[in-house]
Amino acid sequence: MLVSQGVDAALAGVLGLMIGSFLNVVIHRLPKMMERQWAAECAELNGAEGGAGQARKAETAQEPFNLVVPRSRCPHCDHAIRWYENLPILSYVFLGGKCSSCKAPISLRYPLVELATALLFAWCVWRMPGSLGGLVWSGFAAALLTAALIDWDTTYLPDDITLPLLWVGLLAAIGGFTGISVADAVWGAVAGYMSLWGVYWLFKLTTGKEGMGYGDFKLFAAFGAWFGWQALVPIVLMASVIGVVIGLILKFNSGLREGGYVPFGPFLAGAGLTAMLFGPDAILRTVGL
Repeated sequence: MLVSQGVDAALAGVLGLMIGSFLNVVIHRLPKMMERQWAAECAELNGAEGGAGQARKAETAQEPFNLVVPRSRCPHCDHAIRWYENLPILSYVFLGGKCSSCKAPISLRYPLVELATALLFAWCVWRMPGSLGGLVWSGFAAALLTAALIDWDTTYLPDDITLPLLWVGLLAAIGGFTGISVADAVWGAVAGYMSLWGVYWLFKLTTGKEGMGYGDFKLFAAFGAWFGWQALVPIVLMASVIGVVIGLILKFNSGLREGGYVPFGPFLAGAGLTAMLFGPDAILRTVGL
């Protein structure tokens, strides 16, 4: 049994390596795709007479840019990355962490994302051997990792990630993959969204500033769907603790961005992964509740 479980986990880890390589593409390209779409929409709305047609022509004239095309290239020298230079982790090691053409350094984050995805996939399948639930929770982990890094880089939490995560969480509850009732999942989604929505407006009315974005509401709603309404308090507590710790580290290292703003989404995602790995009750025990 343990041997079979270990083999399944190892295979899931290999799958995670390949998925992690694709996640790096998503993290880099999805925000740019969103910005292109917004620019096209703005041009169409703000254009003069005939501006809509011109905007569509301009969009059509642009090179296709999505998660599949164009091929990945070095951002420094535009070298097209060959297939054997794009093997998860191995290519980074064999290339010495440098572009094969211009020798510019390749970010260490690429292999770390691949490794993290592999470990998360292996853990999920190890915990739920022989069950589709392992792959379902692997998808949850991959979505959170992607959302966290996109938000950290750009302060965007894409609807293309948060909304499917919410709906899949509800479907997972219906399928019995999350161990919570459908009612708890539905009310968890409602409570997750409305709680942060309320905090957002309370903060805005009292300070005149926006403390978080709407993507945070949707991500927290997704957590309610996956873990149930009972898990929301421990998750937001853990997110706050992670946020304070990271914020202090950045402050003392002068790493805060202009205005001292740090997106909340990565900390929410970190808390969601913590809840997945250890359970929401473990979070409450950790903080002494």
